[in-house]
Amino acid sequence: MTNPKRRLALSGIAALFLVAAAAAAAWWWLDGRWYESTDDAYAQGNLVQLTPHIAGIVVRINADDTALVRAGDAVVDLDPADTQTALDEAKAALAQTVRGVRQLYANTGALRATVEQRRAESRRAQDDLERRSGLPDPRALAEEDLKHAQTQVEAAAAALRAAEQQLEASAALVSRTTVTTHPDVRRAAAKLAEAYLAAQRASIVAPVTGYVAKRSVQLGQRVAPGAALLAIVPLEQIWVDANFKETQLEHVRIGQPVTLIADLYGGNVTYQGTVIGLGSGTGSAFALLPPQNATGNWIKIVQRLPVRIRLDPAQLAAHPLRVGLSMNVTIDTHDRSGPVLAATPSTELPLRTDAYEHALAEAERLVREIIQANLG
Repeated sequence: MTNPKRRLALSGIAALFLVAAAAAAAWWWLDGRWYESTDDAYAQGNLVQLTPHIAGIVVRINADDTALVRAGDAVVDLDPADTQTALDEAKAALAQTVRGVRQLYANTGALRATVEQRRAESRRAQDDLERRSGLPDPRALAEEDLKHAQTQVEAAAAALRAAEQQLEASAALVSRTTVTTHPDVRRAAAKLAEAYLAAQRASIVAPVTGYVAKRSVQLGQRVAPGAALLAIVPLEQIWVDANFKETQLEHVRIGQPVTLIADLYGGNVTYQGTVIGLGSGTGSAFALLPPQNATGNWIKIVQRLPVRIRLDPAQLAAHPLRVGLSMNVTIDTHDRSGPVLAATPSTELPLRTDAYEHALAEAERLVREIIQANLG
């Protein structure tokens, strides 16, 4: 015979489980089904590589790992001896070129005067010939004198043609130009600007404001153009890539709000973010050696797709994150009106740097000064 107390206890436990299951089902239907969560998420950021534009020997390192550098600060200095010598040579070459072009203009003016002189001599010889040929009595002039006058006319005409050709050749070198716009001067000016930029780039500046990481450059090291010296991480530009299972992405849309918790701070700090895009493929699709599933033995594996999340800048400034930190991400999918893929180009501010924009302007100013000093 069954114990009534035992039956009552079992009935109570069954009822408790039924109530819990009903509560869980009600919670999922009313609230839980609107959220997608993952702990496979990591903070990401830009790793700006500091690389030299020219070859040289490192003579100074101004910042080490974890140090803050600001955009435009000199981080690594190379030996400036070679670049300074090349700059001095380019300055002298530009000055010499300006003076040489001035001489071209002066030669053209002198040749123009020579043409006028030869033209006058040709007219005088022609007049002399006509005067001799126009005498009433041909016997009054010796035949030899007449031939001499004709020779003088031909010689004057030939000298005029030669002078005109010399003027034309000289004018071709300077026509429709000034000293400043002459091709030779512009070429020398470009060489000077190139040498000036190389001299400036002996001091390698930070393109962005951030923190130094992965420093590999050492004093005395000879570096080549493009070699990675160190990385600069702008921590105010951190975002999160959350890897969701493909079965979780049916209702994920751009613009949906996101709640994030970093393992660094735990539940004490909650970040608010926004979905700004879904990845164009899974990690395996972009792998160096993508998997080949057309084999005899195949096991289906649920793939994950990265979802990019923008963080609130104010919260990020108050509680900084580092690249690679683990995050717990929950997306609120109540609003499903947004697009799955962006329909228009991004309106996010483009990544840019102003650290190098003044160098060319300074080079142009130096070119103008040297040209003006040698114009006379």
